[in-house]
Amino acid sequence: MNQAYYNFVVNQKAHRAYRHDFADAEKLASDYSAHGLGDAERVVDRFEKLCADETPVILEGQQIVFLRTVKKAPNIYTDEEWKEIQTKRKLHELGFVSNLTPDYASTIAQGFDKKLETANEYQKREISAILDLCDRYCAEAHRVGREDVAEILQNVPRKGAKTLREALQFFRILHFSLWLEGTYHNTVGRFDLMMNSYYEADLAAGRLTRESAQELIEDFFLSFNLDNDLYHGLQQGDDGQSLVLGGRTLNSDSCFSELSELCLIASRNLMVIDPKLNLRVDKNTPARIYELGTELTEAGLGFPQYSNDDVAIPALLKLGYAYEDAVNYGVAACWEFIVPAVSRDIVNMASLNFSKNVNAAIIASLPTAKTFEELMDSVKDVIRAEVNRLLEDCFYERWFVPSPMMDLLSREEKYNNYGIHGTAIASGTDSLAAVRQYVYDEKRISPERLLRALGTNYRDDPELLHLLRVEAPKMGNDIDWVDAISVELLDTFSDALAGRTNALGGCFRAGTGSALNYIRQAVETGATADGRLMGEPFGTNFSVNLFSKIKGPVSVIRSFTKQHFDKAINGGPLTLEFSSTVFRNEDSKKKVAELVRYFIQRGGHQLQLNAVNFETLRDAQIHPENHGHLVVRIWGWSAYFVELDRCYQDHVMARQQYQV
Repeated sequence: MNQAYYNFVVNQKAHRAYRHDFADAEKLASDYSAHGLGDAERVVDRFEKLCADETPVILEGQQIVFLRTVKKAPNIYTDEEWKEIQTKRKLHELGFVSNLTPDYASTIAQGFDKKLETANEYQKREISAILDLCDRYCAEAHRVGREDVAEILQNVPRKGAKTLREALQFFRILHFSLWLEGTYHNTVGRFDLMMNSYYEADLAAGRLTRESAQELIEDFFLSFNLDNDLYHGLQQGDDGQSLVLGGRTLNSDSCFSELSELCLIASRNLMVIDPKLNLRVDKNTPARIYELGTELTEAGLGFPQYSNDDVAIPALLKLGYAYEDAVNYGVAACWEFIVPAVSRDIVNMASLNFSKNVNAAIIASLPTAKTFEELMDSVKDVIRAEVNRLLEDCFYERWFVPSPMMDLLSREEKYNNYGIHGTAIASGTDSLAAVRQYVYDEKRISPERLLRALGTNYRDDPELLHLLRVEAPKMGNDIDWVDAISVELLDTFSDALAGRTNALGGCFRAGTGSALNYIRQAVETGATADGRLMGEPFGTNFSVNLFSKIKGPVSVIRSFTKQHFDKAINGGPLTLEFSSTVFRNEDSKKKVAELVRYFIQRGGHQLQLNAVNFETLRDAQIHPENHGHLVVRIWGWSAYFVELDRCYQDHVMARQQYQV
């Protein structure tokens, strides 16, 4: 690592001093409106202006250049125009293209000169604008005596990359361009598969050693952190810069390589939140790779996140993805499974709240349901009705602001599937388990007493609250009959989506993730029969209730690997927090690695781990100035703890912390 460059960017954040405001930013949209410019013309004209307004900056010791110097891209629509667009069109999130992995690899191999042969006029204009900026960077490199940078930019991006450094620089230019154009949550894709041939060629030719390649990868990783504070997100760190390592190739070989290992080491050395690393594994993955991943987990970054090829690939095939695309899957901004280059899937269209739906069924049907099976039938009816309600809105095609650059970097549009998250399955499961045991089996609680307690948020029945919250059976303790309820819930959700299509002919994919809904949907959910109080947060993604008394991580893994993930493959990892004390000796680290391997061998689909220290987190809330680099995993991304809103900080601190 170039320590001086690292300190300048990460510790001092001194590179931000080069930023400036875009001149006449408030005037741009009104000018476009006055001239009646179309959507694509506005996007391209702004891109040209932003490129022209960027100031080439090459930091001392920096190998991979391009730095955002314009603080904020101006709007291309007036407020009135945007309100009209929102009224007349179906939008998704911000209305700009997001959460896709373009085909970086072929563009990096071919170069822009080749791309110009098939580019449309808008794409040619954007290529011209970015090439002009590259030429100005090249001139700046000559001016400051950085002939190494100038030499790289004299080949890429006009021509195809020949070396690893050229390929990484080309990628940075493409990634930079997408953000500048207005797209967001631009993911990286299968990085080692894309870059390994350049790495091996450099080693063979003597251009790189393992050590110099390590430094180059670290420099490249730092480039993701140069301007991530400018990127869209609900919180700082929610920027979608997700990178995938490992996994099968078309001939079923593993693509995990020495370069993959260098990436894991680079992330551990740098201790920064980007890029977010995802590791594809399967039942044949060697123990050494899990141990490498655990070393990164120990660092406390909240990655790598693991995805199981043995589950994901067959499930994607079942949904209609071609074999070559299913094998090539990547990960979206958080954890959703996406296919690079050929997919325009929207993986986060809506979210079904298991806890709220179970609660509604209990309140409506418990007084008349004579058996638990009758109550479960009511629960299933409520879930199916909620799915129907969600799909009424999700059916329609979404309109997006045009993105000539994303179109340029993509191939044919083969998939237009929509993903629906499933929030709070543990809360829904635990509620039904409590009702089955105490209302139906033991008849210890009357329906009237339970419903009265739910209606008053347990205000007048603390004894019942204690029973349901502390003593009742919980998902995560490997109780087969409890976990079977979760299987029924997830199957009902998945089956209700099966065979349904959207306006583009795409399917709907059920998932096990929550995104921010572990807080947002919890706020709108009343007291529940698992002993959860009104508004109390759920566990994040696919995980236990925050207050559940759990035996340990092995029982959690067993409980959360019994479900039918071949039906629910939109993504959403089992999330486990380990006390940082677990990693104090080599034996414990190997146990954590074996736990990950055990999860994969049992057929789990996704797993993410956090290494946390409660006392450190508490001190960071009191003295944030002393913990600027403390990183935690939020839902599908990692962030600096002190930059999070208090509700997310508190949630991380409230999660189960396991020992091994």
